[in-house]
Amino acid sequence: MSKKLLALPTRQQLRWQDMEQGLFCHFGMNTFCDQEWGEGTDSPEKFNPTELDAMQWARTAKEAGFAYLVFTAKHHDGFCLWPTATTDYSVRSSPWKNGQGDVVREIADACRQVGLGFGLYLSPWDRHEPCYPDKEAYDDFYAAQLTELLTGYGPLMEVWFDGAGSHGREYDWSRIMGLVKQHQPDAMIFNMGLPTIRWVGNEDGVAPYPCWNTAESAKLSMFTNDMVTWLPETPAWVPAECDVPIRKKRWFWHPHEEHTLYTLEELLDIYYRSVGHGCTLLLNIAPDNRGLLPEADVERVLEFAAEVRRRFEAPVARTGGQGATVNLEWEADTAVDHVILMEDIAYGERVRAYVLEAWQQGRWVELAAGSAIGHKKIDRFPAVHTNRLRLRVTESEDEAIVRSFEAYFCG
Repeated sequence: MSKKLLALPTRQQLRWQDMEQGLFCHFGMNTFCDQEWGEGTDSPEKFNPTELDAMQWARTAKEAGFAYLVFTAKHHDGFCLWPTATTDYSVRSSPWKNGQGDVVREIADACRQVGLGFGLYLSPWDRHEPCYPDKEAYDDFYAAQLTELLTGYGPLMEVWFDGAGSHGREYDWSRIMGLVKQHQPDAMIFNMGLPTIRWVGNEDGVAPYPCWNTAESAKLSMFTNDMVTWLPETPAWVPAECDVPIRKKRWFWHPHEEHTLYTLEELLDIYYRSVGHGCTLLLNIAPDNRGLLPEADVERVLEFAAEVRRRFEAPVARTGGQGATVNLEWEADTAVDHVILMEDIAYGERVRAYVLEAWQQGRWVELAAGSAIGHKKIDRFPAVHTNRLRLRVTESEDEAIVRSFEAYFCG
C-alpha cells in the first residue's frame, strides 16, 4: 500500500455524483422540422407546442428516479427557448402563447415544484447569429445570453457546454467561467472551460471500465478526435457523465420512430455500464411537437425505472468498513448474484484492485475482481448460496474506505 496526495471531490461534486441519474430534454425548432441539426434558417412561425406541459416532463423524471433535468435552452440553430433580449430568433417571435411564452421558465418552475435539480444547455456554436464569425462580438453576445440564463431561473444544478460545431473555434472561456462562478457557484460545469464534470466520450451512455474520477482531458465532440483544452486551473477530480438518447441516435423527436426506442434489456445494460461503472447517466427523452414526452417513451423509461428498483431496492445485507478486508455476513444461506460497492469518495478514489469472494463449503470462492470502485461499482455473477461475502482490497492508495458493501439477489 502506497501513500500519496489524492485528488478530492468538492461538496458540489459529491452531491452530483450521488444523484446518479438525470433526464436530458432536447426540444426546440428541430422538433418541428423533423431534423437533428437545424441551420438557423427555419422560421420562428414553426414553433408552436400547443399542449406543452412542463409538469408532465418533471413528474415523469421524478417517477423514473431521476434527480435532475437538463434542458436545451438553445441548440446549434440559435433558436432561443426563452424571451432573450439578445436576438429576435426566439419564442418571442413564435405563435406559441402569442410570443409571450418562456419554455425555460416553465421547465425551471416545474422542476422546482417536484424537487428536481435543473440544468441548462446553451450551445456555444450558433448557426443563426450573424455576428458569430466575429469572435469578439459573439463573445459579448454569448456572455449576454448566458447571463440571462444564469440570473433569471433560480439555482442551476448544471451548465452544459456542447463542443459540437466548435472545432477550431476559441471562445472566451475565462470570461464564461467567471460568469458561472459569479452567478451559479454551485452549478456543475460540463466538459468545457473549467469543467467539474467531463463527457464520457460517446453518445451510447456507457463508460469504459475502469473510468477513474481523475482526468486531464476529454474528447471535444463526436465529430472529431480533438481533445478539449481546459483552463489550467481545472481540478484533477472531473467525474464523467454518460449521455444517451432513449431513441437510438435521435436526440430530438421525429414522428413515427417509436421503433428506435431502446429495449428494456438495452437500457439495463446501459445502466450497468454507466451507473454501475461509477458514472452518472444522463438519459435523453425528447418532447414531441405537442410539447409532451411521448407516451411510448414514458412507458419505456418507467418500465426501466421499475426494474432497477426491483433489482436494487432491498439488499440481502449491507455493511461498510475500511482496510484491506471488509466482511459481509447474514444469518441464513441465501442466493446472491449481485454486489454493489461504493467507496467514500470524500476521501478520494483509493482502491486500485479488489477481489470479491463467497464462503462456500469451508473455503473462499472468487466471484468477481476489478480495479476501480469509486462512487459505485456493480458486479454481476452466477448466483451462489452463501451467508458470507468478503471484499479483499489487493491494491490501494492509502487505506480503503468502503462507504457501502451490499449483496443482492436479482434473479
